[in-house]
Amino acid sequence: MMSMVFNEDQRILQDSVRAFCHENAPVSELRRVRDEKDEDGFSRSLWQQMVALGWAGMTIPEEYGGFGFGYTGLEIVLEETGRTLVPTPLVSTVLFCATALHLGGSEAQKLSLLPKIAAGEVLLALAHEESALHNPVRVETQAVANTDGFTLNGKKCFVLDGHVADQLIVVARNSGEQEDTDGISLFLVDRQAPGVEVQRLNVVDSRNAANIGFANVQVPADALIGELGDGYSILEKVLDVARIGLAAEMLGNAQEIFDRVIEYLKQREQFGIPIGAFQGLQHRAAHMYSELELCRSAVRRAFSELDGAQEEIPVLASIAKAKLAEVLEDISNEGVQMHGGIGMTDEFDIGFFLKRARVVQALLGDANFHRDRYASLNGF
Repeated sequence: MMSMVFNEDQRILQDSVRAFCHENAPVSELRRVRDEKDEDGFSRSLWQQMVALGWAGMTIPEEYGGFGFGYTGLEIVLEETGRTLVPTPLVSTVLFCATALHLGGSEAQKLSLLPKIAAGEVLLALAHEESALHNPVRVETQAVANTDGFTLNGKKCFVLDGHVADQLIVVARNSGEQEDTDGISLFLVDRQAPGVEVQRLNVVDSRNAANIGFANVQVPADALIGELGDGYSILEKVLDVARIGLAAEMLGNAQEIFDRVIEYLKQREQFGIPIGAFQGLQHRAAHMYSELELCRSAVRRAFSELDGAQEEIPVLASIAKAKLAEVLEDISNEGVQMHGGIGMTDEFDIGFFLKRARVVQALLGDANFHRDRYASLNGF
C-alpha cells in the first residue's frame, strides 16, 4: 500500500532542504535577483551549493553520476524550494531535460550529459511551446534532413531558463501536419550555435524564461534524441513528469502562503483581540487547510507512481496539476486578502506568491486543460 507520509530518510532530507532554503535562499533572494536585474536571473554560487547537496542528481541513476534517490526525493526539494520561491535551474535542467535524456537519450548522450547535470557543470532547457496556450502537439518548427544531419527553422516561446542554458532540447517536426503526434522529433542544440536567437523575457513572477528563434540551424545526426518522428512518445512522458514536479512546487507555494496567513491571524489585532479569533476568518482558514490536504494527497500519489509502476502517470499528472492550479489560485487570493492593505504592497512578500501562482497555473496546462485531458484519458 502506498504511504502518504515520508520515511525517516525522506524526513531527514526534508529537514535539510528546508533549513538550507530558510538560511540561504529565502524570498529575499528572489527580490534581490529581481531588483538588481541579475543577468542570469539566479545565483550561480547558490546553485552550486545546491548541486553539492545532491539536488541536481536526485533522479539520475548512479551509473550516470547521480544518486538514484528517486522522484520522491526531488518532490521534497521542489516543495521546499517552492516555499521560498528560490530561482534555480532545477525545473528546466533536472525536471525537464534530465528526464528527457534518461527516457530517450542514446547511451552516448546519457554518458556525455547526465554526469555533467548531476555535477552542475551544464544547464539545459526544453524548447517545446509555440503559443500562449499550452498545446504540446502544435509543432510548426521544422527539421529537414540534410547530408550532415538536420536543419532547424522555427520559433519557441516561454523556454524556461532558455537564456542561460548551454544546450537546448528542441521539439521539431520532420513530417506530418501541424497537430499530428507522428513526425515530431527531439534534438540537442547548442544555444550559441549560428542561427539561434535568444530573447530573454521579463516575467511577472520573475521566473526565468526566453523566446528562441531558429534560422537554418545546423545540427548533426547524433543530436537526435530517440527515433526520428517518434519524439512525442518521449515528450508526453517528460511533460507528465514535469507537471507532477510543478504540482509539488505549487504545493510548497500554497503551504507557505497558508503558514504566513495563520501567523498573521495570530499577530494582527483589531478591537483589542487577534483577528484569528473572528469566526469568519477561521472558516476561511479551515477551508484552505482542507484543500491543502487534498493537494498533498494528489502530489504524494503521483510521485509514488513515478517511483513505482508508472501505469497511471498521465491521469495522476492531470489530477495533480488541475487540483493544484485551482487551489493555489484560491489560496494566493486569500493570502493577499487576509493580510489586508499591506498584502497589496511590494514591500510585503505575500504578493510574490500571488504572481508566481498566476504564472505556474498556466505552465504546462491550466486547470481547464487538465480537466479536459483527464476526461479524455478516461474515455469521455
